[in-house]
Amino acid sequence: MDNLEIAKTEQEYTADEIQVLEGLEAVRKRPGMYIGTTGSDGLHHLVYEIVDNSIDEALAGYCNKIDVTILPDNVIKVRDNGRGIPVGINQKMGMPAVTVVFTVLHAGGKFGGGGYKVSGGLHGVGASVVNALSTWLEVKVCDGEKIYRQRYERGNIVTDLEIIGESTERGTEVIFKADPDIFKETVVYDYAILEKRLREQAFLNAGIHIELRDERDENPENHKKESLCYEGGISSYVEYIHKRKSVDVLHENIIYFASSNEEQTSFAEVAFQYNTDYTDNIISFANNIRTKEGGTHEEGFKRAITTVMNEYARKLKFLKDSDKNLLGEDFREGMTAVISVKLREAQFEGQTKAKLGNTEMRTLVQNLVNEKLRVYFDENPDLPGKLADCQSRNPEETEVYIVEGDSAGGSAKNGRDRKYQAILPLWGKMLNVEKVREDKIIGNDKLMPVITALGTGIKSDFDITKLRYGKVIIMADADVDGSHIRTLLLTFFFRFMKPLVEQGHVYIAQPPLYRITKGKTNHYYAYSDEERDRILRELNCKTEIQRYKGLGEMDPEQLWETTMNPETRIMLKVTVEDAEAADETFKILMGEKVEPRRLFIEENAKYVQNLDI
Repeated sequence: MDNLEIAKTEQEYTADEIQVLEGLEAVRKRPGMYIGTTGSDGLHHLVYEIVDNSIDEALAGYCNKIDVTILPDNVIKVRDNGRGIPVGINQKMGMPAVTVVFTVLHAGGKFGGGGYKVSGGLHGVGASVVNALSTWLEVKVCDGEKIYRQRYERGNIVTDLEIIGESTERGTEVIFKADPDIFKETVVYDYAILEKRLREQAFLNAGIHIELRDERDENPENHKKESLCYEGGISSYVEYIHKRKSVDVLHENIIYFASSNEEQTSFAEVAFQYNTDYTDNIISFANNIRTKEGGTHEEGFKRAITTVMNEYARKLKFLKDSDKNLLGEDFREGMTAVISVKLREAQFEGQTKAKLGNTEMRTLVQNLVNEKLRVYFDENPDLPGKLADCQSRNPEETEVYIVEGDSAGGSAKNGRDRKYQAILPLWGKMLNVEKVREDKIIGNDKLMPVITALGTGIKSDFDITKLRYGKVIIMADADVDGSHIRTLLLTFFFRFMKPLVEQGHVYIAQPPLYRITKGKTNHYYAYSDEERDRILRELNCKTEIQRYKGLGEMDPEQLWETTMNPETRIMLKVTVEDAEAADETFKILMGEKVEPRRLFIEENAKYVQNLDI
């Protein structure tokens, strides 16, 4: 108790102890509250805040050129060709508006609703915060007639706003030096970090030209310069990401949608494209600010993708009415997407603005994708058949099922073991490659997904060490059409990927022909008529027999149990004993008749398990 009384005496908590920080003094006292950190990230954030003000001018339609220069001694200069910050007297504050912007927190055109429809920045405090955290800052404004200048030091006004010349140009130029007393870790800017951020801004604002220069080196020949302008906007962003990652895309055109609300106060755009990677890469922004934790706009996008994809899968009979919907992650595998929304009153969760909270943006994005993706799929029906990759990257344990689309695409994706089993659905009749040149193979919409998925290349470029899956399993219906697909694929592998067959990587899945049910819970599967008859004799009771017309009649659990589970499945391992003789066989058998093709499979395939067909 005595210790407690001593503590009370030494530290009285009274009204006089409450510290009141006025003006920009609060920013210098607690800089982390405004820029997150006083480390390298916070240092670069100063540049972003000034650039964001220029971007806001661009969003309002008054600016299309922004120059950012790193001067000697790590001084930053940002110049735009916007309207120029107003220099007239603000009646409420009794000082020029430009002075208010740089010396008063929560001041600027972003608060009244009339200056900007949408904006980024620190809720309108960006310019004043940069001023407060700089050793010195100068602002120049051209209003089309005169040039104005004012200087500040550590947030304090040093000179009055003065006229220093005349000009017919318009725009704002801000030059500042970060205060080393605040940024004790470093005041040296990283060119690559600034370039990445400014490139991002150029992507998000199509047509804006941003130029970055680094003039710190004494030798002008060593100065760096990067001009950033993308007329394609976020579609160019998706293309850029894929080029940087050096991944192959699964469809040529990037899918792009855009829409706004009726009041024209909210705008949303999305761009996405599938590639051969097995992970997704979804990047989202709100008012040009990266929302690393997503938010309502990402939620709307993901919901719409999952809904429309499942809807389309059922429309084309890839999923039966009894099948469960595929998961959203199935449709996002291999997707690179950029989502950008702009709105008047953005609500961010947390000071770092990592997550968007506006519920109306969920609805806007979801409706946008729902509506336009349906139309796109009707016009471009091939997209849903992309590779659903597995998680493992070890070819010794992975396998890919090449599935004829009308049979088992949906069931296979739902029934597989995601860790090591990949699914590549194919739709439509494949190209007969028996007499086709290599240049006709490249670009073929049915065969390129196979080539891309396996990763080995073809013919002279074939490299077995790049094979992504240890087992390549053809899974098609047990009918004439299924036999045709199998034979065409085998022909393709033999002609263009012969080592794949020679080294025993190609298999043929063997699904059951019959499902025999005894009572309600006992099920037996027969892979031939003879096996069906044997089971019936052994059961010697009343049973229900289902003849599978195609793999699509199986639900995911049945397909796994009978055809995909390594512990219970039966597969054919395709081998070529004599390459020259087999080559002649292919030449003879790739004619118009179906029967010789079936015989080829029987004569050139060895059963992993004994099986009568």
